[in-house]
Amino acid sequence: MDIRIERTRRSIINAFLQLRSRKSLEKITVKELAALAEINKATFYLHYHDVYDLSENLEREAVQSTLRSIPHPEDILTDMKSFIHQLGDAFVANEQLIKILFEGNRSASFAAVFEEELIKVIRDVDPEYEPKQENRMIMTYMIYGGYYTYFKYCDMGIKTVLELMEKLSGGIMSLYE
Repeated sequence: MDIRIERTRRSIINAFLQLRSRKSLEKITVKELAALAEINKATFYLHYHDVYDLSENLEREAVQSTLRSIPHPEDILTDMKSFIHQLGDAFVANEQLIKILFEGNRSASFAAVFEEELIKVIRDVDPEYEPKQENRMIMTYMIYGGYYTYFKYCDMGIKTVLELMEKLSGGIMSLYE
């Protein structure tokens, strides 16, 4: 990739994250983003359709990065407890970015994007994977419940929250083994 294109993209992303950490997505304009990134609006539009497109791209990249940082994604099929522990570590490593991108009315989109990307990880491990409806519902329950629990109570101590989530996940999975 052309180094100028990559530099411009990084500049746009950095400016967006600065703005996003201070205000809601709906209040960010391309004009102020371009000014902060020191580019013109036309350059922004060469890369993204609008700030929502940029946000959705960054959200998906953050989720993919979180999942890629799990050392043994294959554990999701064989050792759920270990996978949940690794996932907790991955959340901690990416927590700040996730909080910025999925703040406010974007919070629900994290769980949806995460579920889609997790299915891709599972299919990388087992290309024939096709979950039963009940297993898909359990996965959805654990993802959405885990996500909201984590971010609602992480100020109590991340380790405490993750340990409880690990126990709860183990209990739920033991009911269906």
